[in-house]
This record gives sequence, structure tokens and C-alpha cells, in this order.
Amino acid sequence: MKHSLSSRQIQQWRMAIYIIFALPGFAMATWVSRTPAIRDTLGATIAEMGWIIFGLAVGSIIGLLSASHLIASRGGRFVMMTGLVVSAAGLGIVAMSGIWLTGGITVFLGLAVFGFGNGICDVAMNVEGTAIERAAQKSLLTGFHAAYSLGTLVGAVAGSAAIQAGLSVVVHLSLAAVVVVLCAAYIYRFVPAGTGQERAADSGEPPMTARERMAVWKEPRTILIGIVVLGMSFAEGSANDWLPLVIVDGYHVSPAMGSFAFGLFVAAMTIARAAGGRLLDRFGRVTVLRASALSAIAGLLIVITGQSFTAAAIGVVLWGFGSAFGFPVGLSAAGDDPRGVAARVGAVSTAGYAASLVGPPILGVVGDSIGLLRALIIVLIGVVAAGLLSHATRPIGARAEDTNFKA
Repeated sequence: MKHSLSSRQIQQWRMAIYIIFALPGFAMATWVSRTPAIRDTLGATIAEMGWIIFGLAVGSIIGLLSASHLIASRGGRFVMMTGLVVSAAGLGIVAMSGIWLTGGITVFLGLAVFGFGNGICDVAMNVEGTAIERAAQKSLLTGFHAAYSLGTLVGAVAGSAAIQAGLSVVVHLSLAAVVVVLCAAYIYRFVPAGTGQERAADSGEPPMTARERMAVWKEPRTILIGIVVLGMSFAEGSANDWLPLVIVDGYHVSPAMGSFAFGLFVAAMTIARAAGGRLLDRFGRVTVLRASALSAIAGLLIVITGQSFTAAAIGVVLWGFGSAFGFPVGLSAAGDDPRGVAARVGAVSTAGYAASLVGPPILGVVGDSIGLLRALIIVLIGVVAAGLLSHATRPIGARAEDTNFKA
């Protein structure tokens, strides 16, 4: 199906997927930027906000688990566009929370809808990304994930500007939802139909049944890749949730310095992902993953044992570089076999998101007893396991010395 596309069509497809990766990041940052205002409007406590935000996790997990079946029956393009529209609708529902009397319930439901849309879109866009890699014979998924980070940055800047301009939550979130829908409608035409759709004509084999798609969770290679992604996603997620507090509490610096450290982490991870395609094509998945694991290990050790903020900042940068590759490289490896690609990418995505959603709260519980710096030892263990198992991402049928697309 995809091999008949011209180089121009592949390029348009590629650019469209860059935009699609950026849109969920933009939407997520839009929501995050207005959480203080929404909390104040609802008059919610921190604990109540925690339960309200739990709606996002519920919707995301349901979306992730449903995505492979939807993609197998309708194709990646349909699921991506549906996911973007549904997530935009979720933002719209959250925007209305300040108007409707049942504000807390409205935000919970809106976030659940938003999370579901993001969940199905996430799997579909990664399936689409692995298909473009095969069509272009290049490592592109790390670059797509860099686009997500850039979308998050744009959303955060736009959110700050909206607050400074005095835009209400209703207007801001509604405008963001409209932007997402309009962008999706424009780029729809550049994405080929049917990516990830299970059809016998594409592979010469009968399409996977629903039972076979669930069975990929038991495949040794998929399990190992899932552990790699889980360990590296835990490293990323723990930084996203706890890094400013880790630096403030552990090094007794101001909140501004804690935010600065987090900015270093995000910048390092974005730069590494932007350069990741060339590194992967030259050195291969296994070598890059092992190097990134070593970088994350070194960074975490420096942060845990450092004696100054300057040393910790260096550790944060190494931690960011090391956290950049696990998730996108693991998804790329999960997509090696076109048959069942949606099921395997969905399984690995779920492992990654489970680490991001469940891991940081566990870190908080442990950190409450022994301190956040010492609690990072748990993250360190996960990264070590990911590094040791990185051989599982080697392309199917490739020799040890083979790189991504030289099998």
C-alpha cells in the first residue's frame, strides 16, 4: 500500500505527522497552563484536584487499550483524526466547567474525554510514524517526538500569553480546541488511508483476530521492549513531575532555580530527540539506547550525590539526554513487523504511559519517607534494567552489528 507513494507524497505525509505529533502536546500544555485558574474557580483542594485530574489518566488508559482494535479496523488516519477531534471536545467540556454548576464533575468528565482522544491518537500517530520510517528508510520517530515537545512549548507560551492578556479559561481553551480541529482538518488530505489496518492483501497473511492482537502482550520481544520503554519513561515522567521539587528540597535553592533545572531537562531531551534520527541511522538502536542509558545513569547519580546546584544542573542535562530515546525507539522497534503493528505499538505505549502515570506517585510516597533525592534510586534501577535489555530493540532478523535500516 505505502510503497506506491511518490517521494513528494512521503514528504507531505511526513510533515503532516510532525504537525499531528505537535497538536497533542499543544493541547496538553493548554490544559496545564490553566490548572491554577480552574482550581480557583472550582474552589478545590489539592486532594480534590488530584481526583479530578485522575479523569485524564482514566481516559488515557482506556484510549490506549482501545486504540489497536480501532486502528486494525479503521486505519491510523481515521483514528488520529478522531482522537484529535475528541480531545478538542474534551477541552471544550473543561472550558465549560466555569459556567455549569457541576464544575468538578464537568472537569473530570472533560479530562476523561480529552484523555481518551489523546490515548487513541497517541498510538495511531506512532503507528503512522513507524510506517513512514519504513517508507522513507530513515529513523524518524525521535524527531516526531521532538515535535511533540515543541508543541508543548508552543502551548505553554500561548498559555502564558493568554493569562497575561486576561483571556478567560472558557475563551482560551475553546480557541485551542478550534485550532486543533482546524489543523486536523487541513492536514487530513496528506495522510494516506489505512495505515495499520489489518487486511490480508497487505501482507499475504490473514488479518489478526482480536484474540491474536491481545496475545502480543505475551510475546517475549514485546515484553522486553515494554520493559525498556517502562524504565526510560519512568525516568522521563519522574522528572516531569518531581524535578523542580527534587532540586529545591535537595539543594535548598529557590523555586525559580528548580524551574530552571526543569527547563534544562526539557531542552536537553528535545535537542537529543531532534538529533536522534541521524544517531540511530549511524549507530543503530541498541548502541544508542545503551549510550542513552549510561547518560541517564550518570546524570541520576550526579543529582543524587551532588554537592552543589552546578553539579546537579550538569546531572540534569545528562538525565535529559538519556531519557530522550527510550520511548520513541521502543515504539519504532515494536513497529518492525507490519502485521499486528497497531497491537504491538499499543502494548508498548501502554507500558510507557503506565510508567509515566503510576511511577511518579510511587516516587512521591517513597520520597515522603526517605526524601526525594534518595527515592531517585528507584528511577536509577529502572534505567539500568532498560539499558541491560536494550538488545531487544534490534530490528527483526538483524545481526548484532546492523543499524536500524541496514538489516
